[in-house]
Order: sequence, then C-alpha cells, then structure tokens
Amino acid sequence: MESAVRGGTRWKRFAVVMVPSVAATAAIGVALAQGALAASFSVSGQSFKVSAEKLEGKGFFQYGGMAEGTDLEGNKAAHPVAVSAFKTAEITKMCQSVVTPNVPVFGNISLQLTAGGNGTPVKAENLYLDVEELGADAVFKNIDIGVAAGKATKGPGIQPGTRANPYGFSQQADSATLTNVKQKAWATTAGTFKLSGLSMKLHKGVKECY
Repeated sequence: MESAVRGGTRWKRFAVVMVPSVAATAAIGVALAQGALAASFSVSGQSFKVSAEKLEGKGFFQYGGMAEGTDLEGNKAAHPVAVSAFKTAEITKMCQSVVTPNVPVFGNISLQLTAGGNGTPVKAENLYLDVEELGADAVFKNIDIGVAAGKATKGPGIQPGTRANPYGFSQQADSATLTNVKQKAWATTAGTFKLSGLSMKLHKGVKECY
C-alpha cells in the first residue's frame, strides 16, 4: 500500500498539532499530552529552516509533542511540534539555515550549512525531527494512520528521555520518501548523523535555504 500526498501547514493553535505530511488528504488533530516534551534538551529561542531535494527514510513514525526552552531574552517558551522519526534516513542536497537577529555592529547574521550533494547523501540513524511547518511531496509504503503512539512498531518509538502520551494519536509506515522538502523546525536529534561534503558559511543579512 502506498500513499502519495502534498502537504504544507502552519501551526495556529497551541493545543492541537496538525500532522503535516498528510494534511492534504485529511485534517488530523493530535492532542498534546500534558507536559509533553519533544526534544531531549531545552531548545534555543531560534527556529531554523531545512530544505532537501529528497529524504528517503525507513521505519517512519510521527506523533505530537512540545519543544520547550526559552526565547532569545531567556523567557520560557514552548512550541507545538509534529515529531517525525525514522530508524534510518538518507537526505540528498540538504540545506540548513538559521538567522540571528540584531547582532551588535553587524545586524542580522545568517548561518547556512549544506551537505549531501555530489552523489553522496547525508545519512542518519534514529533521526527525530521536531517540525513546526513542512511542505513536500510524499510517498508512504504500508502506512497506518491512527495508531496509539505507545503501540507503534515500525519506527524508533517515542524519543527516549522525553514525555509523550502513549495513548495519543500517531501514524507509522514501513518507509517514507519526501521530495522538494521545505521545513521549519525547533530541534533535530539523531543517534548517528553523517554529513558528506559539509560546508558551513556565515552571511551578513538574511540568507535562508528557502
């Protein structure tokens, strides 16, 4: 069974996470667990953008959560996210960018990182992406929608060291292939993250991946 969709979302409600990868075919709400924490660390006050030509992942699992940390002034902040997890993933032509605003003397400074070009993709194991916005063309193989998060078996499971409702909504698939990926995220964690052809540059002003 395969499912191909085109998805793109923006979060408008604090209490509901929309699952972006299937938003084009079904409006699926994920109730956030009380005190749910997505990333296994306190996230910074800056989200970042990631684009990729293609992401091919095996053992796909997605559930709702919260990314908690502080804003750039040190105030506590929380962000509803859709946690997309993969047992293994390969990412072709990945770009990651983050803009630090109002740096004294310089103004806005952008950090841009690229990897996975020249025929050798970025490779990751036990990859977790805490995503706030996502747009892509997606194909899922053997997808199950509406699985209790704690009963999902195809992906790496709820991220260790975090809290999420094991009875809450999730979806899983044997594999997921996303092309023309554009996403805004608050955190990325992985057991192994191998970046071939890594290039990192600082730019004055705003220079983002998309």
